[in-house]
Amino acid sequence: MTSFGKVVEYSAKHPKPANTTFAYGTAGFRTIGDTLESTLFRAGLLAALRSQSKQGKVIGVMITASHNHERDNGVKLVDPMGEMLQQSWEGYCTQIANVETDDEVVQVLISVAQAENIDLSITPRVVYARDTRPSGPLLQAALEDGLVALNANATSYGVVTTPQLHYFVRCLNTADTPVAYGEPTEAGYYEKYGQAYLRLVDGRSEPSKLYIDAANGVGAPQVRKLADALKSPYFNIEVRNSDTETLGKLNIDCGADYVKSNQRQPAGMSLEPGSRYCSFDGDADRIVYYYADENGSFRLLDGDKIATLVATYLRDLVTTANIDDLEVGVVQTAYANGNSTSYIKDTLKLPTVFAKTGVKHLHHEAERMNIGVYFEANGHGTVLFNPSAVSKLQNATPQNPAEADAIQRLWNLRDLINESVGDAISDMLLVEAILICKGWTLAQWDAAYNDLPSRLLKVVVNDRTIFKTTNAEQTLTSPPELQDVVNTLVAKYPRGRSFVRPSGTEDAVRVYAEAATRTDCDQLAYSVAGAVFDRAGGRGERPVEFL
Repeated sequence: MTSFGKVVEYSAKHPKPANTTFAYGTAGFRTIGDTLESTLFRAGLLAALRSQSKQGKVIGVMITASHNHERDNGVKLVDPMGEMLQQSWEGYCTQIANVETDDEVVQVLISVAQAENIDLSITPRVVYARDTRPSGPLLQAALEDGLVALNANATSYGVVTTPQLHYFVRCLNTADTPVAYGEPTEAGYYEKYGQAYLRLVDGRSEPSKLYIDAANGVGAPQVRKLADALKSPYFNIEVRNSDTETLGKLNIDCGADYVKSNQRQPAGMSLEPGSRYCSFDGDADRIVYYYADENGSFRLLDGDKIATLVATYLRDLVTTANIDDLEVGVVQTAYANGNSTSYIKDTLKLPTVFAKTGVKHLHHEAERMNIGVYFEANGHGTVLFNPSAVSKLQNATPQNPAEADAIQRLWNLRDLINESVGDAISDMLLVEAILICKGWTLAQWDAAYNDLPSRLLKVVVNDRTIFKTTNAEQTLTSPPELQDVVNTLVAKYPRGRSFVRPSGTEDAVRVYAEAATRTDCDQLAYSVAGAVFDRAGGRGERPVEFL
C-alpha cells in the first residue's frame, strides 16, 4: 500500500526555488532546467498517483523542452493511451509544483487522493525517459526520488524521443488485449513503423536520398537506428546536425522550429535543386520538409502542406475502398495558412474544423472524426482512426482487387502512424510512403496550392489576461471594441485575415496576419500590432515598425 510517510524526507532533498512560480501547460512544465529539480520530484509523485487513479495502468514521464534552447528543460506526464495528461490534472501539477514546504506537498497529495477517490493500495507503474539536454540526468534523479517515495514500479527508457515514450506507454497498457499496439521497446518501435512503411512502398521506384536535419538532438541516433533496422534502399537517408555530445548545439540555427520561423535552411545544410530535405526538432515530435526550386529559392513544406498531402492520399484510398460512411476530416488551428484551408474545403471537398492552439485541442477534435488528420503549421501532428473507422475497415467486403488493395493500404497506413502523438520519425515515413506511391517530387507536392504571405508578430503588453478569445482563438471578445478595429483593418486588404491571441507563457500577445501580397500582409500585421499596442496596454517603447 502506498504511504506518504517517505515524502517529507525525500522532498527535503529537492527544495522549491524561492520566488519562482511554475505552470503546467500544453507542453507540461518548461523553463530554465536548473530551476526544475523540485518540480521533477513532485511530478514523480503525481505520476504515481495518476497511475493509481487509473487502476495501476502505466503513466509516462518525459523530461524534455522540445525545440527550446539547450539551457531549458521541462517535464510532461503521459496518460495510458499515450495521449497528453487529462486537462483536469494539469491543475494538480501546477498546485503541487508551487507549494513552499514539504508538509504542504503531502497535503496536496492527500487532497488529490481524496478528490479523485484513489485506491492507495494499488501499486503505481511509471515509465520515464529524457532527451539529450545536459540538465537531464539531475532532473531524472529528482524524478526517481519522487517515484521511490511512493513505492512506484518504475522503469527508465533512457534517452529516447518524446514520441517513442508515448508509444511505449500505449504498448504497455494495451498488451494482451484486442487493441495491442506493439512491442514496448525501441526495436519494437522500429519494427512496427518500419515494416508498415516497407509494405506500402514495396515494388515502387526507390526514392532519392533524404537529407535529415536532426537539430543536434535525440532524433539523430534514433533515426539512424531505424535505418540500421530497415537496411532498405527505400529508406535512403543522410543525417546532418547530429552532434548530441557538444554542449551548446541543440536547436541552435537548426531544427524544425528554426526552419519554419526563419523560412530558410538550417546550418550545415546546403540546398541543391532536385534534392530532398527535412528537419526534426530537438525531441523529434515535429517535422518540416523543404527544397530549393529550379532558381535555387528556398521552398518550405510545413505542417499545413503535410496535412493536405496526407488528407489527399487518405481521401483517394477511402474513395477507392468504397466503404459506406467512411470519411476523412482535417483539424487545423487559426495559424493554418488560409490557402491550405481553401484547398482542403474547395478542392479536396473534405470537412475542416478549427481547434484552439495546442496539440491536445487538435487531438480531441480529430477523435470525433472517422479518420482525423491534424497538423499544426509548425509540423506537429498525426492521424487518428477512431473505433468506428476501424470497425468499418474490419467489416469491409471488397468487390474487386482495387478495393481490396485500398483497404489493405489503409490498414498499413494505420500501422505506420503513431496515433498517440505527433512523431517526426513516423510522420517522415508517412510522407515518404505517400510520395513514393504517388511518384511525386517535393516540387510536385508543393504545387497543390501556394501559401498566402503571412506574418507572425509579438506585442509585449502589461497584462495578457485581459485578452479573451472565441471561435478557436480567431475572434477577440476582450478588450472591448478591439476586434472591431481588427475587422476594419482586415477589410482593407484582398484575402486579408488577422487574429490576436494571448501568449500562454509570457505577458505578450501574438498577432497573425495574411493577405494576397507580401506588402499587404506586412501592412496588415504591423497595423494590427500597432492597434493592440495603443489600445490594449502595450509595454515599453512603441516599436518603430508598428503602424
